[in-house]
Amino acid sequence: MIGAWNAFHFIRPAYLLLIPVAFGLAWMWHRSRDPLRGWRNQIDSDLLDALAHHDGPRSSHWWQRFPAVAWLLMGWTVCVVAVAGPTWQVEANPFAQDAQPLIILMKADETMASAALTTTPLERGTLKIADLAEARKGDPLGLIAYSGSAHTVLPPTEDTTVVADMAAEISPAIMPVAGDALDQAITEAGRLINREEGGATLLIIANQASVDPKQVAAAHQAIGSPPIEILSLLPEDSQETASLQAIAKTLGGTRVPLTVDDQDIQSIIQFAERRSTSGIAGQSDRWQESGYWLSPLLAVMVALSFRRERTANEDAS
Repeated sequence: MIGAWNAFHFIRPAYLLLIPVAFGLAWMWHRSRDPLRGWRNQIDSDLLDALAHHDGPRSSHWWQRFPAVAWLLMGWTVCVVAVAGPTWQVEANPFAQDAQPLIILMKADETMASAALTTTPLERGTLKIADLAEARKGDPLGLIAYSGSAHTVLPPTEDTTVVADMAAEISPAIMPVAGDALDQAITEAGRLINREEGGATLLIIANQASVDPKQVAAAHQAIGSPPIEILSLLPEDSQETASLQAIAKTLGGTRVPLTVDDQDIQSIIQFAERRSTSGIAGQSDRWQESGYWLSPLLAVMVALSFRRERTANEDAS
């Protein structure tokens, strides 16, 4: 409730300026139609009220005691507030894409196949891709493998199971050039983004980075600086992880540490969803129009404003 109140605003607040204008015009109109306006400056108000003739007894219904101009002003105010677009919640734009693609850049050099740990970084990365594919079923997922060169394994596809299956087949043995060409992988991701409408989010899965961060940043900037996140596959206190942190800092992205549960996967999904809902130029989401809820109130006011005309016989009696 507090969050909704804090988010409350008007989509077109300029229309609210019509309210004081309407009150000013109503006041001027009421003064011009007052038949006793000239006498009020000459006779005491109590004496003038005693001398003035009033039109019959007052109505027994409270709503019929309001002058017509009062109903007109109240109805005008309600209409202006409705047109101004009161809102407090966001709705998805039906013309925007439901989910932007998430493109995985998976490192596949010799260091990823190191058997120094119980499971190799490559095996860890493959398992995390499988978890991500399961959690993002139906949302576009792409895959790029890189070592000394970068290659598209799959362009963004809604069949995430295929992405997980293809990731399991990646190994240093199938990579034509050894090394760390993360900048080339980002450039390759840019080619895939150009095919998509609405951009994409990048996810780097690696154990370390042995490339100049400035070189990576230049490649990232060249493709439009899409949102980027890094999943590090080694312990937090390792020098290799520090190299990935330096890359994330240079790119203005975030680094997600590897976890034994799905906390890292949920963090990645939330990051991608936030970027997806923001959209290009912030047009994927819009504030929900709520002014139409004032229509029943306006209808009631119009109904109460009607009065039954009094006949001459009723006035005589």
